[in-house]
Amino acid sequence: MIDALICLAIAYGAAFVAGILGGLGFGFWMILTFALIWLYPVAFELRRAGATPGKRTMGLKVVMDNGLPVTPAASITRNLLRFADFLPLAFAAAAVSMLSRADGKRLGDLAAATVVVHQPRPAPKATLDMVTPIAPLRPLSQRDQSAVIALAARAPSLTLERLDELAALAASVQGESREPQDLVTRRVLGVAQWLLGRRQ
Repeated sequence: MIDALICLAIAYGAAFVAGILGGLGFGFWMILTFALIWLYPVAFELRRAGATPGKRTMGLKVVMDNGLPVTPAASITRNLLRFADFLPLAFAAAAVSMLSRADGKRLGDLAAATVVVHQPRPAPKATLDMVTPIAPLRPLSQRDQSAVIALAARAPSLTLERLDELAALAASVQGESREPQDLVTRRVLGVAQWLLGRRQ
């Protein structure tokens, strides 16, 4: 739907300009409409992202069955067969094919040996600039200080879930707490900030 709306907006904009230019404009509009219908998906699928703007928005991309980037021939094949997928009405053939197969492929993907896959989104990472420096509630041994600072140094490379797990082990630097885990994590990282001398 997103890609269809983008193409529709371009086509309507071009139709307005074509109306001003007369016969020459109509010819230009016909060529542009053809390109939008048949070449728009191919042009985007062959880029590094392997996806049209609509697919990228939904976290999808087109790849070959073996996981490699889609080839020009495969992209052209899968998009030319959208006409067959549309038959007999409103992508009925594509719907039957997708619902009857475990891999959810439409006819174009079967012919081109391609598949549409979910693209994993990078998990959010924590950084020290997200927290305010906090003094520890009790004196810390050199070993405890090193452990807290080491955790803070690793924080940007950890998922938030893993960071929460490790911060729970170091939570004693702030005493016993019944706060939610995300607040405990922020407090532990705040102590790390304080130990590193960032106390403003």
